[in-house]
Amino acid sequence: MEIDRAIKESSDRRLQTKYNNAVYVIQRAFALYEFEQVAFSFNGGKDSTVLLHLLRAGYYLHKEKTNYSNGNQPDCMLKCPIQTIYFESPCAFPEINSFTYETAAAYGLQLEIMRSDFKSGLESLLKEKPIKAIFLGTRIGDPNAVGQEQFSPSSTGWPPFMRVNPILDWSYRDVWAFILTCKVKYCSLYDQGYTSIGSIYDTVPNALLSSADSSSMKENFKPAYMLSDGRLERAGRAKKISSKCESTHVLSNGMINTGAHRSSSLTASIIAVGDEILFGTAENQIGATLCKKLYAIGWQVTHIAVVQNDVDSVAEEVELRKSRDDMVFLFGGLGPLHSDVSVAGVAKAFGVHLAPDEEFEESLRHLIGDHCTGDHNEMALLPEGITELLHHETLPVPLIKCRNVIILAATNVSELEMQWECLLELPSVPLVRMAPFISKHLSTTLSDGLFGNILAGSGGSSGEESADGGEREVAREERRRGSKVQSQQYLKNNKKNHLSSSSSYLVGFGPHNRTFYLSRPLHSLSSSSCSLPAHPTRSCRDVARQAL
Repeated sequence: MEIDRAIKESSDRRLQTKYNNAVYVIQRAFALYEFEQVAFSFNGGKDSTVLLHLLRAGYYLHKEKTNYSNGNQPDCMLKCPIQTIYFESPCAFPEINSFTYETAAAYGLQLEIMRSDFKSGLESLLKEKPIKAIFLGTRIGDPNAVGQEQFSPSSTGWPPFMRVNPILDWSYRDVWAFILTCKVKYCSLYDQGYTSIGSIYDTVPNALLSSADSSSMKENFKPAYMLSDGRLERAGRAKKISSKCESTHVLSNGMINTGAHRSSSLTASIIAVGDEILFGTAENQIGATLCKKLYAIGWQVTHIAVVQNDVDSVAEEVELRKSRDDMVFLFGGLGPLHSDVSVAGVAKAFGVHLAPDEEFEESLRHLIGDHCTGDHNEMALLPEGITELLHHETLPVPLIKCRNVIILAATNVSELEMQWECLLELPSVPLVRMAPFISKHLSTTLSDGLFGNILAGSGGSSGEESADGGEREVAREERRRGSKVQSQQYLKNNKKNHLSSSSSYLVGFGPHNRTFYLSRPLHSLSSSSCSLPAHPTRSCRDVARQAL
């Protein structure tokens, strides 16, 4: 049989593994159901084209095992006369219709043409025929693939039948590797730059395959199999972009519009995933360190959360923070990789599916070796269409960035240190370095008083008025307590200082706390501002004068 022979002669071990697994699923279905009880849903696309030829190979091998073959290759085995369902739509491309009818005739498919919607058509068909299982070309990443397995009963509210998905774990690359290796015919639209075909109203050639031709005014496109990144397979499908998923200052590619933040601080959220932190058996050292790192480059951390090792918990928190902050940092989670739960939660938060990522799987293969086989690529499932891999020569596995969410793989502080340095060096990561914040804590020997209004000031004459009021209050307090500090002289001297409304110092001390506090963003200090060394034993007058 030509399909089986082509795969066995191929040097592509990954394709051979995918083929063997798919054929096994098909043979199991033929063993569980009578041939009259199975059907094949064909739509003329690349996935169902692959499935057609897998069915032919599986049917041939099944018949060979059950000794129905006499050593030759009867025509029925080559054609596999399986009941085939085609839902014809007035919105379908003419090329799809033509290819479907030609293929059905070439391989002797028993074509049932349905002109109603999928659900109504199935209800009618299952009433007329004893069909119990239907082969589908569903792959992970398809809109309807969520929760499905290779054998999945139909959903509630649908007519009862078994969905059989032999190529559920196949990637875009796997599909085209099979088509090109076996040299089977496919719809001509794929040679015109279409990578995923829907209706004539929501499908255009994939712009990533556009090729400039100066000699012609017509835009040309490369064939679909030349798309290098299979995650962008559906880039030619019309789609709505929800404003809910986009931050005001985050561009569609996840890069921050830094111009919008030149006069303000950038904000970040930190989300830790881990039951062990919630149970109190481990400390969130990574979160604390990351907070310091962000603070050091002038970013304001507005929110730190610890959530359960649960996809829904992660999704809920990411959904809340991704539209409120410029960047969200996520780490932790259960799975073969510590980020597995985090990745699934991010996909759910953005409303996309997980799909195999060949580039990430290749990185895992180099890291894990033979333990990462082609038929067990669950670790390489990433959010479809929104994922960017952050490569750095120091990193054993690239970090994952989904729009404005960065998923860290760190499990301890030392790993975080390494990954943070890599992030700062990567040009594709919008970690804009702002001037850092500073915070000084100064001590005084004064026993009581309140100088916040004086030092913070309200600008111009109001600042002097505040000083006058403060002078009277402090003088009254000092006389009452008999302090030796010359408060009045201190206040008079400070009338000459710069007490403006732009000051953002917060200064104060009380009877039970003799500490003098001062905090101000470094990037808001003027060039004439002085340094603020701590002198615990100096008088309040000296400290305040030094600060101003």
